[in-house]
Amino acid sequence: MEAAADLQDTASLTLKFEFNPKQGIDNPVLSLAEDLDPSDLWSLERPRFCLLSKEEGRSFGFHLRQELGKAVPVVCRVEPGTSAQRQGLREGDRILGVNDHVVECEDYAVVVRRIRASGPRVLLTVLAQHVYDMVQARQGNSAHLSPTLGPGVRPRLCHIGKDEGGFGFSVTYSYQAPFWLVLSTGGAAERAGVPPGARLLEVNGVSVEKFTYNQLGRKLWQSGEQVTLLVAGPEVEEQCRRLGMPLAAPLAEGWALPTKPRSLHLQKGPRGFGFLLREEKGLDGQPGQFLWEVDPGLPAEKAGMQAGDRLVAVAGESVEGLGHEETVSRIRAQGSSVSLTVVDRKADRFFSMVRLSPLLFLESTEAPASPQENCSASLVETKDLPVEDTAMPLVPCGSRQCFLYPGPGGGYGFRLTCVASEPRLFVSQVTLGGSAARAGLQTGDVILEVNGYPMGGENDLEKLQQLVEAEPPLCLKLAARSCRGFEACDRPGFGEDGALASELL
Repeated sequence: MEAAADLQDTASLTLKFEFNPKQGIDNPVLSLAEDLDPSDLWSLERPRFCLLSKEEGRSFGFHLRQELGKAVPVVCRVEPGTSAQRQGLREGDRILGVNDHVVECEDYAVVVRRIRASGPRVLLTVLAQHVYDMVQARQGNSAHLSPTLGPGVRPRLCHIGKDEGGFGFSVTYSYQAPFWLVLSTGGAAERAGVPPGARLLEVNGVSVEKFTYNQLGRKLWQSGEQVTLLVAGPEVEEQCRRLGMPLAAPLAEGWALPTKPRSLHLQKGPRGFGFLLREEKGLDGQPGQFLWEVDPGLPAEKAGMQAGDRLVAVAGESVEGLGHEETVSRIRAQGSSVSLTVVDRKADRFFSMVRLSPLLFLESTEAPASPQENCSASLVETKDLPVEDTAMPLVPCGSRQCFLYPGPGGGYGFRLTCVASEPRLFVSQVTLGGSAARAGLQTGDVILEVNGYPMGGENDLEKLQQLVEAEPPLCLKLAARSCRGFEACDRPGFGEDGALASELL
């Protein structure tokens, strides 16, 4: 059975219905008809761009998961009333790009890390599932579908301080048209990196797209002696127009910024690292992880840590939104050599104002080559916990069995993490009051067997999928475990819905 649909008046697609005994003929497969002009391919396959913003105390509003046998992460749920829904993200969309990074061939954990590291705003390049599947069938990959700006062709975040000539620019505009900057030769704006003929996009993290000229003037006057502008030069604007890409702040590169995040590399000494990690409210009113009690002469002070610094990343991975215990566990999991990214109070205030993550402007931050460089632990909040207190055994000791029955939603209520230094899986989160908690599972338990099948091999992911589909009860053989010196990476967990757990972003 076939049906044809017109495409741009000159080409057509053939819609073939494949019969599935379980689903009937509700499973259409798109294939290119012979009369499709190659020049129309781009308009058909052109991805969409979704610029998402976190609201205070909330997420972007979508869930991401990796499907077995497919490399590109898929959006599995979009929360109503969130930024994701308003910006057109849809269930089934495939994530091709995060800000200026093409992620089609990157590991799922790396994609999640890039989204989290983007902070309060992120630009996603996505492709509808049916188009993605069509291209996969036709070409084998979709790498050409995620457009990127050329080298050095990006919007600029420029911090300008007044001098005797003011900010060194004037504004020109016309009715319902963008604001353009006219630079004073040798002025403050030019020295701060504002390109000639730049279009003004934001002032101090606030979009001026819908501002009147008077509103813009008032905003600049309120800035006082310093102002931070997001601008785009003519070349950037032209490339974005041609690609259909928005002039988005998460794409920006920093020019003459007043402050930057700092990378600290600590090597544990005989007396530990020499600092205390404490959870307290940040400038935005949300809980954050802060560094205190920096002991003189110990590794933390020698690396440049200052009391009151806010921790933003461990091993290049953002800790935004993580609880205290999980953050501590991520530090411990690095063993005796720890890499931390921090901001002082001035930098924290600046990046909060411009609504961008400091990790976007850390030149030395590189995505690890594999997810094994990540670490994970429980999400339970705890009291102050010195990170130097890590004297714990390294191997599982003893074993026990737990029998789990699905909860009301059909799931078991725990999350698993894998250990990179040796083939082990352990419980990194237990849902309070869930089936796993009632059965006695504890954070840190090592999974030795699942329904009699030993765990710890290369095919654990397939075994975990079988775990989800197994008839209850679920029989786990467990051993207690600590996490000193372990590197770990997230594996899919198992939520109360009984499916491979997704990441809420």
